[in-house]
Amino acid sequence: MSYLVVGISHRSAAIDVLERVALDAGAATKLALTVNNSPAVAETAVLATCNRTEVYGSVDRFHAGMDEITAILSDITGVPLIDLAEHLYVHFEEGAVAHLFQVAVGLDSMVVGESQILGQVKETLRVGQDLETVGSDLNALFQHALRVGKRARTETGIDSAGRSVVSAGLEAVGGFENRRALIVGAGSMASLAAQTLANGGARSVTVANRNYDRAVVLAERIGGTAIRLDDVPKALHDADLVVSCTGARGVVLTEEMIRDASDGRPLGVLDVALPRDVAPEVARIPGVALVTLADLARTAGGSEDDIDEVRRIVGEESGSFEATRRAASVAPTVVALRAMASGLVDSELARLERRLPGLDEHERHEVERTIRRVVDKVLHNPTVRVKELGGDPGGPTYADALRQLFALDQAAVDAVTAAKTPGETSNTRADAGAAGGEQA
Repeated sequence: MSYLVVGISHRSAAIDVLERVALDAGAATKLALTVNNSPAVAETAVLATCNRTEVYGSVDRFHAGMDEITAILSDITGVPLIDLAEHLYVHFEEGAVAHLFQVAVGLDSMVVGESQILGQVKETLRVGQDLETVGSDLNALFQHALRVGKRARTETGIDSAGRSVVSAGLEAVGGFENRRALIVGAGSMASLAAQTLANGGARSVTVANRNYDRAVVLAERIGGTAIRLDDVPKALHDADLVVSCTGARGVVLTEEMIRDASDGRPLGVLDVALPRDVAPEVARIPGVALVTLADLARTAGGSEDDIDEVRRIVGEESGSFEATRRAASVAPTVVALRAMASGLVDSELARLERRLPGLDEHERHEVERTIRRVVDKVLHNPTVRVKELGGDPGGPTYADALRQLFALDQAAVDAVTAAKTPGETSNTRADAGAAGGEQA
C-alpha cells in the first residue's frame, strides 16, 4: 500500500473557493467513510480546518485512488470537479509523508508556526480511529507526524510567540487590551479567542451562540457573560471588538447590523469562520476594521532561523520514516525465506528417519541440530545483509532479488505481510500530548 494525499488549502485556493469545500464534522465524517468504502482506498483520514481540507489515504493504485477521492470530494462538497480540480494538490508516497510532517510542524499553516495545527492532526487521527477508517498504515504515519510536530516545538522556537490565527487576527485589528469584546460562536476557535482575550487584558468578554448552554459554559470558564444569538445586534452596540467564528453556512453579521451598531465609532471585526460569518460589505463602513482569513494568509510567524531548522527536522524525519518503511517491507521476504528453509529441513529429516529407522533419540537430535545449524549459517549473512540494506532507497530491490534467487512463492511473502502488524496498530490511540486545532 502507498500513501496518497488529495487536498485544497489557502496555498492553492482563494478563501471564496475554500468556503465552498469547507466541511463541518458531519460532512468530514461522511467524506472519510465514503472514501474508505471505495475500491482503491484501504484506509482514510480527513484533515479539515479553517484553511484546509485534505484526504489522506492508503491506496494500492495511485490513479484509481486519486480519481475516487476527487470524485467523492466533489460529490460531498457539491463543487463540480471541473471547478475543484484546478485548486487541488496531490502528494504520493514520500511526498505525502513530507507534506503531513510539514503540516504538523506548522510550516504549511496560514500563520507559519501557529500553535494549533498539531492538535488538529491529533484530532484527525482520533476520529479516524473511532470511525475505524484508520488502520496500521495511516496510524503509523500520523503517530510519527505528531512526534515530529512536538520535536519541532521542543527543539526550535517556531511557536515561541504562541501565535495562532486568532492571535494574529487580534493583532491585525489593533489588539484587544482594555477593549469590550463580543465573541460569536462557542467552538474550539471561539474558545481559543475567549481565552486569549481574557488572559490578555480585555475589559470584558461576551459570548453569543445559537446553543445558549454552550455559550454559558465558555463564558463561565473565562469569567465572561453569555447571551443568546438573537441578542447579538443589541450586544454589538456595547462592543468595540467582535470575533466571529461560527459553523454557520451563511452570513451571521450583516452590513446593516454592523453599520447600525458602529454608528461611525471605531469597531474591530475579526472573521475567522469558514464559510465567512461577516458580510464583506462591512469593510466599507467608516470606522470599522474588518480582518478575515484572506487577510491573515499574508502573515507569518517564527524567525527565518527557526523555520530553516524546522525544515531540516522535517527532512530528517521524513527520511527516517521512509527508511523504516523500506526495512519493514523487506522483513516479510526474510520471514518467508526462513519458513521455507525450515520446511525443507523438516522434510529432509522425515525422509532421513524413513531411510535410517534405527537412529535412536539422541542421534536423531544431533542430526537435526546439525542440519538446522548449517541452514542457519548459510542464510545468516544474506538475511542480515538484506535487512541492513532494506533501509536504503533500493532496499525493496534486494528483497526482490532474494525472492528470485531462492524461488520464493510470492503468495507466502504476501501471507506474512497480511499477518503482521508493523509499527503502531490502529488500536494505538492518538498521542495525548498535543491539543487545540486550527478550526473546530
